[in-house]
Amino acid sequence: MEATNRQLLFFGHIRKGLPPHISMVDDVAELLNISNDSAYRRIRGEKPVSFDELQILCTHYKISLDQFLHLQSDAFIFSGKIKTNTGRPFEDYLDDILEKFQFFNSFKKRHIYFLMKDIPPFVHFQIPELAFFKFYFWMKSILHYENLKGVKFSFDDSRYLPLYETSKKIIEVYNKIPMTEIWSVESIISSVRQINFYRESGSFKNVADIKILYNKLEDLINHIEKQAELGLKFNIGASPESGSAEYRMFVNELITGDNTILAELDNTRITFLNHSVLYGVGTKDEQFNAAMFSNLDNLVKKSTMISTIGEKERAGFFNQLRNKISEYRGMA
Repeated sequence: MEATNRQLLFFGHIRKGLPPHISMVDDVAELLNISNDSAYRRIRGEKPVSFDELQILCTHYKISLDQFLHLQSDAFIFSGKIKTNTGRPFEDYLDDILEKFQFFNSFKKRHIYFLMKDIPPFVHFQIPELAFFKFYFWMKSILHYENLKGVKFSFDDSRYLPLYETSKKIIEVYNKIPMTEIWSVESIISSVRQINFYRESGSFKNVADIKILYNKLEDLINHIEKQAELGLKFNIGASPESGSAEYRMFVNELITGDNTILAELDNTRITFLNHSVLYGVGTKDEQFNAAMFSNLDNLVKKSTMISTIGEKERAGFFNQLRNKISEYRGMA
C-alpha cells in the first residue's frame, strides 16, 4: 500500500508541473512507449512502475528521486543546455529562450522573479541597434564564431537580421509574463563597458555608431522607467494595453545580483541559475525552490519599491543610470 501511495504521489508531482493543455496520460504513454490504458494503470497505481520506466520519467520531468522520497541527501537535479554542437550555438540559445518563455505563457498563473546582475539580455531586443550589438558581442567574444574573427561591428551587417526576427518573437512573449525585478546601479555596468571595450579596441566600423548605441541604451532605460512608473510591461514606443503584464521593480544597493531567475507557474516553481555568461541550469526541486523563494522574498522586503510608488526614489535611481551612460558616452 505504501508503494502504491508513493506512486500516486509521484504522478501527482508530475501533473503539477505540466501546463494545463498537456495531457499527462498522453505524455506518459508516449514517453514509455505504452498504450494510454497502460499509462492510466500506472498513474492510478494499479501497475507498478519499473526501474527503467522510473528513470525515463525522472529524466524527462527533471525529478530528483531522492528529494521526492525525502532521502537524506544534499543533491539537487539541475538540467540545462550548454554550447551545442550544431554549428549554430547562438541561434540555438535564442530558440531555447523563446521555447522557455512560450512554456511559461502556457500557464494561467505565472510570475518571474529576477535578481539582476545585468539588464536582462532579451530586454535589449526591443531596440534593433542594441540587439545587433549584443548579437555581435555574444557571438564574437563569448561563443567565438570563426566568421567574426577580425570583423568590425556595423549596424548594416545583414547576418544579424534572421537573429533579430527570432528576438522580436522573444520580446513579444516575454512582455506577457508578469515580472518582479531587483536592481542595483551596477545592473547597467556590463552594457556600457561592452560598448566601451569595443570602442577602445577599434572594433567599430563606423565610429559614429558608438554614440548611437549609448543613446539607444538611454532610450531603453527611459522605457524601463516608464514601465516602472505604470507598473506594467509593454513594447517600447507603445502604450500599455488592457491585460498588460504586471511589472514590479525594486532597488537594493546592498547586494549585487547574480541573474538568478525564479519562475512561479501555477503550483510549480523553477529556479534558473546563470552560468558561462549566456546559459542557465534549472531545477524543479521543491526544497531548493522553497529556500530560493524565501531568500528572494526577504531581499524584496529589504529593497525599495520604485514601481507605481516612490516617485522621488525612482527618479533618483534612473538618473544614476543615465549618469553612468553619460559618463561612458563622454569618452566616445
